[in-house]
Amino acid sequence: MASLYEIVGGDQWFQDLCSRFYDRVDKDPVLRPLYPPGLQEFEASRDWLAQFLVQFWGGPGAYSEARGHPRLRMRHMHFRLGQKERDLWFQYMSEALAEGGLTPEVEAEVLAYFDNAATQMINVEE
Repeated sequence: MASLYEIVGGDQWFQDLCSRFYDRVDKDPVLRPLYPPGLQEFEASRDWLAQFLVQFWGGPGAYSEARGHPRLRMRHMHFRLGQKERDLWFQYMSEALAEGGLTPEVEAEVLAYFDNAATQMINVEE
């Protein structure tokens, strides 16, 4: 079976997904303050996420080559992430994913991953 990376034709799909996602985050009063204030640093967050997703979904390992093991939970521990932040992140990623042109079956698989990953990032109880 082909990887998602192969299905979508490579890096650009992931870059576009992350652009749609971060366009939403940029306008959100809860999530935007969690990211670096400067545009250049905010763009770096977008690029790291795209590289991570490329690698996770079967593409080249540039993310790990540059940053080492993903260690997602550890990398996000310094942020206060509760249910509200998780739900907003998941909502914006779901919306961005829905615009990605995937088949319903593939979209459901990717959405299930994002649902689980977002829940794993919660580090405070509200």
